[in-house]
Amino acid sequence: MFELSEFCLYSIERELNEILTRSSAGTELFAILGTIQSQKKLEQIMCSYNVQTVYHAAAYKHVPLVENNIVEGVKNNIFGTLNTANSAITAGVETFVLISTDKAVRPTNFMGATKRVAELILQALANKQSNTKFCMVRFGNVLGSSGSVVPLFRKQIQNGGPVTLTHMDITRYFMTIPEASQLVIQAGAMCKGGDVFVLDMGESVKIKDLAIKMIHLSGFEVKDENNPRGDIEIQCVGLRLVKSFMKNS
Repeated sequence: MFELSEFCLYSIERELNEILTRSSAGTELFAILGTIQSQKKLEQIMCSYNVQTVYHAAAYKHVPLVENNIVEGVKNNIFGTLNTANSAITAGVETFVLISTDKAVRPTNFMGATKRVAELILQALANKQSNTKFCMVRFGNVLGSSGSVVPLFRKQIQNGGPVTLTHMDITRYFMTIPEASQLVIQAGAMCKGGDVFVLDMGESVKIKDLAIKMIHLSGFEVKDENNPRGDIEIQCVGLRLVKSFMKNS
């Protein structure tokens, strides 16, 4: 886990430095390894660099991962958020933006529940003090991000299928990475304290229709009862979190 985190951080730092060099923005970038489990470390960083805005995205966000590691999910998503928020208050950070999820709305899984608790923590701190403004931004699936369904479908199609769905009638909202980034920054600028911003992600997309379209765009035909000689089959595998919960209980 440490090597993966370090590699990802290095890759992001290198890419951002290349962008900054080309743009001649005169902005310095510092990449610091650490964990949100250490409030002292967070306070040192925020105080040393006079941090004005914190975009808190350090969370376990994959539902099956948290379902199978509930204690770690709680430690990171809930207590890690509390550590980061308290550090921001101590360091005099002006604005704190939590990157939340639409799964925090009436959560049906542990990941969504931990993010909802994180939201409640920030709202409580927003009522307790006024030096640091806290807000939360909820949105759904970001195209091209880690865990997005589109790369998963693409890989399944390349492997000859099947393309797997949790439910044939399930729908999702999507937006691009630039759209999500811009809206998060705008939310931070509009923050007054304790706000929950729910981003308008347009019309929902039926995941089955998305799978069918991707299969066709890849030059294949859907294999089903109406077309038994097709290339790629679409299968419903059910909700993984339900299976995990039943196994643990």
